[in-house]
Amino acid sequence: MTEDLEAQFAEWRRYVRSRPELRQADADELEDHLRGSVDELLAAGLHTDEAFLVAVKRMGSLDDLSREFAREHSERLWKQLVLTGEPDSTSPRSRRDLLVMVLCALGAAVSIKVPELFGQRFERDGGFYAPNLALFALPWLAGFLAWRRKTAPPVIAALVGLFALGAVGANVYQLGDESQSLVLTTIHLVIALWFVVGVAYVSDDLRSSRRRMDFVRFTGEWFVYYVLIALGGGVLTGLTFGTFEAIGISPQNFVARWLVPCGAMAAVVVAGWLVEAKQSVVENIAPVLTRLFTPLFTVALLAFLVAFGFSGSGIDVEREALILFDVLLAVVLALLLYSISARDPLAPAGLFDKLQLALVISALAIDVLVLLEITGRITEFGTTPNKAAALGENVLLLANLAVSAWLLVGLARGRTPFATLERWQTAYLPVVAGWAWTVVLVFPPLFGYL
Repeated sequence: MTEDLEAQFAEWRRYVRSRPELRQADADELEDHLRGSVDELLAAGLHTDEAFLVAVKRMGSLDDLSREFAREHSERLWKQLVLTGEPDSTSPRSRRDLLVMVLCALGAAVSIKVPELFGQRFERDGGFYAPNLALFALPWLAGFLAWRRKTAPPVIAALVGLFALGAVGANVYQLGDESQSLVLTTIHLVIALWFVVGVAYVSDDLRSSRRRMDFVRFTGEWFVYYVLIALGGGVLTGLTFGTFEAIGISPQNFVARWLVPCGAMAAVVVAGWLVEAKQSVVENIAPVLTRLFTPLFTVALLAFLVAFGFSGSGIDVEREALILFDVLLAVVLALLLYSISARDPLAPAGLFDKLQLALVISALAIDVLVLLEITGRITEFGTTPNKAAALGENVLLLANLAVSAWLLVGLARGRTPFATLERWQTAYLPVVAGWAWTVVLVFPPLFGYL
């Protein structure tokens, strides 16, 4: 047991011994049960804080006393954010994190203005800024995470090399503003470089399936925080316009050229810092949203399949429709991932697991229909970069969803351990990253820069 975990047990003992209705023998028995449950969860790959919190929550189903402690302990963990006045939030490490985050956020904000020194303009040169957008902020986020992990020099060199490769992919090909390859490069380079951020995140244990799942959690939480920061930025922008125009000054140029682009880049690092600063708990925001939207998406996909069967019409696989279906299937996969990230690994299969199985099977059926339409159009009219990218991405999703459905069936029948499903998802992440790099580096010359 680590010192932190023993401190958690000591807190738990102080709590239960303060209750006069609990005898010493009962407290000892409960502690033995709690320690055994924590040991099982640690063996399953959970962090110490996560294992202790899940174990306490399990005990909360045994008696009212444990349930009360579980609620209070969970609330304390949720409140352990930076700058809340808690002891560890004012530690030297937290202050150093804050300083490094500010420097990295400033670096990201400045980076997007550097091209202006060479004649580029954000509002005019979309063909340059679009594919390079991720390169302005993600290296700084990766640098912040690498600093926190005390990443080894060889891994840092690999990170620098991958970001340099991304810069080559974004700029070496001369792509027109209307080029399909420009759009594909913009989208897939963001995905490819986000996985480079993932390398920085897991650099303390590169081969660990558990750490990869931690990065999945980080991604969901980062997205939620970034959206919240963006909403706050929208309010700030509106107030800036209103207050300055009230005194006869138009801030439009400042907002368009400085506030929005610099703020958007800096927020990438700030959101990552917020996720890192928060105490690790299992039920983060993204998995909670997953619980809400999984049944809704299941109903929507089943309704689509029923409507498709009765209508008898084919699926429109033009560009906008391809993007729509790919986003839909990616959202389904994200719902599966974040529910996995928050699930108790030792809990038996329940109703929500069966609901997920229905969602995955529905998405699998839609994926097959889209693949049939895409291959038919390619056979009849030839391929384009958009259709080729959609074909590849749907094949990747088909493989992932098919295996996931099989494993979920085994989980529901009690024949497949949950850890197998988790390992499958984390092992598949490099496959997705490899495809994104392929689209960025291979597709433009392959399709004649179309």
